[in-house]
Amino acid sequence: MADPTLDEFGDEVTAFLDANAERKPQTRADQRFVWGEGEDDVAVLEEKPRDVELAELAEAKVWKAKRFDAGFGWITGPTRFGGRELPVAYDRAYASLESNYLIPNQSHFGIGLGMVAPTILAHATDKVKDAYLAKLYRGDLVASQLFSEPGAGSDLAGLQTKAVRDGDEWIVNGQKVWTSGAHYSDIGEIICRTDPDQPKHRGLTGFVVDLKEPGVEIRPLRQMTGGASFNEVFFTDVRIPDDHRLGDVGQGWAVALTTLMNERASIGAGSGSGMGLGNATRLIEMVRHFGLDEDPLTRGELARLYENLQVAKWNNQRAMDKIKSGQAPGPELSIAKMSLTRNMMMTGDFISKVLGPRMVADTGEWGTYAWGKFVLGTPGMRVAGGTDEVLRNIVSERVLGLPKEPGIDTTSPFKDLAQN
Repeated sequence: MADPTLDEFGDEVTAFLDANAERKPQTRADQRFVWGEGEDDVAVLEEKPRDVELAELAEAKVWKAKRFDAGFGWITGPTRFGGRELPVAYDRAYASLESNYLIPNQSHFGIGLGMVAPTILAHATDKVKDAYLAKLYRGDLVASQLFSEPGAGSDLAGLQTKAVRDGDEWIVNGQKVWTSGAHYSDIGEIICRTDPDQPKHRGLTGFVVDLKEPGVEIRPLRQMTGGASFNEVFFTDVRIPDDHRLGDVGQGWAVALTTLMNERASIGAGSGSGMGLGNATRLIEMVRHFGLDEDPLTRGELARLYENLQVAKWNNQRAMDKIKSGQAPGPELSIAKMSLTRNMMMTGDFISKVLGPRMVADTGEWGTYAWGKFVLGTPGMRVAGGTDEVLRNIVSERVLGLPKEPGIDTTSPFKDLAQN
């Protein structure tokens, strides 16, 4: 059967959306943002109580299932797993049309579909692909990423969670930390040390683990924003079947890199490197509202911030077009992630100067105190998906072609100099 044209596909999508969702209120093309009107929702990093979060997840799953069953759950994916194997242009067309409708928050699926599912597709056994991929895209299952440990964050290859083979199973013991969404996840992608005698990058193996198994304990981590979206996860004699291994034994670093590149694509390019602030409209109106639009220092700083947000947006579009054309994510996504954190820090500094005490004392004034959680959440983004320092090394070595730091490994041209 021939693929539908984009116009035919658009009609199909619109019919589905009209039958299952409510259209957003229409806005005039010339209607501009007005300071003080609408919901004060600028706290983009604000986290909700877990009972509210779980209720939203239940609603999101209902929508995810409807979308999948109608043929829009994995538009570019293999038909074997419920996809339609259509070009990426169809995926973009669906996203554009769906943006005109009110649908439940889909952020709970971001890690599972943006990072874990692509890794399963690339490295898992057929049994695991058949067991999980369709269910992940339908929303029946939610996945999380179990990489970081208390002693292995930036140096991920130094992780110590162990997996010891026992016949056709592996027994896992150890601890993971900063695991986003583990408290509502069903499965997780975990990297373990399976050969302590090998160099640290070579003694790792990846697995898909059932987070409902006995021996898995998930504890929330309270953040200074007041939320608890992160978790620490403890594994005590947790058994994983060998057919749930990702890739070959000892090849876990390659598996991890697949996930990390997709993670940086999701984080760095997901919001124009400004957490939804790419167009800077709200910042411009804030400056006007507080009478600083004629101040040359404020105007100059706002212009620099605007330039950085726009350049990051264009750079991210280039990187995402590369991925959508079928090319693998590359180190340029490290630049996207670095731009994101830099722009968030610049945004926080700028609004702190404009608002002053209004941002730290809740006076009830619209558009002021809500920025506090954005500022408090920004430092964490400098760690998520790779610290700024690690990403600078990646860019310097893989993009700019600079030599590695002295003494990093035996291939470093400066190793002999470092020892003298």
